[in-house]
Amino acid sequence: MKTRILGKDLKVSAVGLGCMGMSHAYGPAADKQEMTQLLAQSINYGYTFFDTAEVYGTPENPHDNEELLGEALKPYRNQIVLASKCGIRFDESSSAVNKPLIPDGRPETIKRSIEGSLKRLQTDHLDLYYIHRIDRNVPIEETAGAMKELIEEGKITHWGISEADEKTLRRAHKVCPVTAVQNRYSMMYRDYEELFPALEELQIGFVAFSPLANGFLSAKYGKDARFDKKTDYRSMMPQFSPQGMEQNQKLIRYLTEMADQKNATPAQISLAWMLAKKPWIVPIPGTRKYGRLIENAQAAEIGLTDSEVKTLDQMLETVPMSEVFGGSKISKSSVKKTECKENWKNGKAV
Repeated sequence: MKTRILGKDLKVSAVGLGCMGMSHAYGPAADKQEMTQLLAQSINYGYTFFDTAEVYGTPENPHDNEELLGEALKPYRNQIVLASKCGIRFDESSSAVNKPLIPDGRPETIKRSIEGSLKRLQTDHLDLYYIHRIDRNVPIEETAGAMKELIEEGKITHWGISEADEKTLRRAHKVCPVTAVQNRYSMMYRDYEELFPALEELQIGFVAFSPLANGFLSAKYGKDARFDKKTDYRSMMPQFSPQGMEQNQKLIRYLTEMADQKNATPAQISLAWMLAKKPWIVPIPGTRKYGRLIENAQAAEIGLTDSEVKTLDQMLETVPMSEVFGGSKISKSSVKKTECKENWKNGKAV
């Protein structure tokens, strides 16, 4: 597979593998033996960039995904870029399938989390470590300072921020250069395109999660699609509702028509469009299926001309489409803002 550079020097496969869905948010956790085999197959096909987080798991095993990757990818550790995340936990008091997130960007939380992730991932360092959500009650300078210390200690080599905005990103970057932001981005969710000029200026890569709008842009789902309301986030996503399916028919038809013209699939057109936008954008679609794994990887070989990208952009500006899932609700931080401000003013870690 072709490769790309995140930040100044982090070389990754042009399409990465988002591993969350193997353990979390898309129904019950997948069979570990099958996923271990799938991960090995991904290596053989050229994937080198693997994304997980400490919270991707189940109620029975909250760290299922990191444990899965640690065992499955151990034989290939020196061939891959391994990314994980810290800084959130789920609000277990909620009965929602997509429980609200409680952010915690305190240095002590980050330093405690990295030890657990390294153990579960069976490695002595991570190649990329994100703060999973910005904690608005903790100055980002404190979070960045903790990441800088982890780099100095050799426990991570690069760091990033998930769901970053420009102001916060610039503040963090001054303390410790950021290698990548990982934000939601797809043909149906383009809000973060406004961040592109700043990323180009600061030489920060963009890792796109949910690049297929949680699989919807694969055009494989019809009105009869059903999802487990207890374990599958898609059961409450607007793009998968009967109304959403109806509203998005024109979009799917357009993608299918272009895919036919390019001897590709709608999912590949969606990913190729994203890859053509900027050389530092890396999508990380997830899957549990070998066929989809190959299909996503082959999107990196599909070349779209500037004219074709412009045509797609114009279509996206005019074609009717439903709302799309924008992420889980952010609940209250685990630290008081007033306390944090006082400690930051005094130069103390919270």
